[in-house]
Amino acid sequence: MTDWTNCSAVERNPRKISGDWAFAGTRVPVYALFENLESGATVKEFLEWYPEVNEWQVTAVLKHEAESLKTAVQA
Repeated sequence: MTDWTNCSAVERNPRKISGDWAFAGTRVPVYALFENLESGATVKEFLEWYPEVNEWQVTAVLKHEAESLKTAVQA
């Protein structure tokens, strides 16, 4: 499981979407990005469907996840 505490693009609030990690300043859960990408959507489409999410946030989340995967493999 990814530790999102050091990713400035996301936040967790127990009063929003059951405390799931969400893109900062929105109610869009981080898992929505990965579910959409897994289903074949592009980042551009995701940003069109969720205009409250900024491109820099998506980029930061993807980079953070990639780094988390590298760290897990090296461990």
